Amino acid sequence: MKLAISGKGGVGKTTIAAALIKSFAETHRTVYAIDGDPDACLAAAIGIPEGVAAGLKPVVEMRDAIRAKTGDGAFYTLNPKLDDVLDDYCYQYNNIKFLRMGGVKKGGSECYCRENTFLHALITSLLLDSNEVVVMDMGAGIEHLSRGTAGGVDLMLVVVEPSRNSVNTARLVKQLAADLGIDRVRVIGNKIRSAKEREFIENSFQPGEVLGFIEFNDTIWDSAMEPNSTPAGEELLKGMREVRGKILGEAGGSAQGEERQG
Repeated sequence: MKLAISGKGGVGKTTIAAALIKSFAETHRTVYAIDGDPDACLAAAIGIPEGVAAGLKPVVEMRDAIRAKTGDGAFYTLNPKLDDVLDDYCYQYNNIKFLRMGGVKKGGSECYCRENTFLHALITSLLLDSNEVVVMDMGAGIEHLSRGTAGGVDLMLVVVEPSRNSVNTARLVKQLAADLGIDRVRVIGNKIRSAKEREFIENSFQPGEVLGFIEFNDTIWDSAMEPNSTPAGEELLKGMREVRGKILGEAGGSAQGEERQG
């Protein structure tokens, strides 16, 4: 199962992604946790110690590995195969294999075609060749996906808080996903404090688009100020287990294999 998570900055997207990753991992599945948002820190959110997380190099900056797989000359391989070495770039944390992508390189004084080709090949291996659960934490621009790799995404989740700006961003993400051929886009309402806020989100989308709601939690908010905090606590995990069941139904997860409970 391949899931991509997006949303406006500050809505709690990475916290939700971390809780979802932990929810799948506790069923004894191997989960690839992909940090595709340069402005977030998924590693710390899933529980990797901050000192370790800070030292994890983005794949896009692994120059030696990139040249080893694409070639070292003026010409380079446009479609390097990485499925045999995928785990070499991951940090193992319990049942979670964490991978920090780094941002897609933009044009400027240096050509980054080789690096971007490598990133594309890595995402292809994850989304199209891997049989494990993959959860990608992405920015609102979903820049790591292309029309070729987006076909491997079973479900795009957009995290929304009860605000007009957040809803507008979700609609933009939905349009970007549709342009790439992703037709299954669902919403998770986060930081819900009242029935009015829940109703606002429900009324902002089509029937069936909202997959679930996570209530505002002071403990999670306070933990964000603490060093080495892991916001995906038990209360949040409980809510995400319910969402996980709905995700399995939406993405056809039960057809790909039942959950293995521990």
